[in-house]
Amino acid sequence: MDYISLSTENIESQHICCAFSDKKCTASYQAKKEWLKQEFDNDYTFIRLDERAKVFIEYGPAEQAWQPIDAPNYLALGCFWVSGKYKQSGHGKALLQQVIDVAKQQGKHGVVAVVGNKKYHFMSDTKWLLKQGFVQCDSNDDGFVLLSLKLTPSAPPPSFKASVKAPHIEASGCVVYYSNRCPYSEYHVIESLVESCAKRGIALTTVKFDTAEQAQNSPTPATIFSLFYNKQFITTDISACMDSRFDRFIKTVDQ
Repeated sequence: MDYISLSTENIESQHICCAFSDKKCTASYQAKKEWLKQEFDNDYTFIRLDERAKVFIEYGPAEQAWQPIDAPNYLALGCFWVSGKYKQSGHGKALLQQVIDVAKQQGKHGVVAVVGNKKYHFMSDTKWLLKQGFVQCDSNDDGFVLLSLKLTPSAPPPSFKASVKAPHIEASGCVVYYSNRCPYSEYHVIESLVESCAKRGIALTTVKFDTAEQAQNSPTPATIFSLFYNKQFITTDISACMDSRFDRFIKTVDQ
């Protein structure tokens, strides 16, 4: 299996797996590349299969992660995806093992991952990670779960930050939190979601995380994309922004 590690030297000539052929997301795609360039300086790593496919893993020091977690001396998983015909081919285990090996080499306490109590969009597969030895170490009322794979048994367990345990959403209507961690998020927030809310006369508040510090104090663990409606968490699924799917996601709050 041939994998490529992206860096500031090769990222302009290499694809980043998602949205590479989606012309409407061209600006968002480049924004993700710019985000990666910035994070490479913080020891962030992006490894993908040497194919035109969605087979990749991202990770970095938990202290620098764009996630509201307390996990000193851990590595934190970012996006981790094996799709289509590449499933059931050992890529998931091979990519995860690379992260575990790096954690051991660097003397880390382990690896952490933000997931859902069921499969949440744009998050790793909870059941699969549990089968790989991860265990639950924290959760919140919106169904988010923090998993850890400890390499140092005596190390304190990672946890969500206080902002996640009791999230405070001030505005009514739709409130969305997002960042350039994903090449789809910005386009669908500033284009699709703006259009969907305007069409229905729904107030929209957008909160973009431009720094790790902002993301680390987020009221939601899903800093790629989290949608709230009338102060209730709705989804991490970016497709909810689209006019054809929007009503399906918010109708349960109105009932």
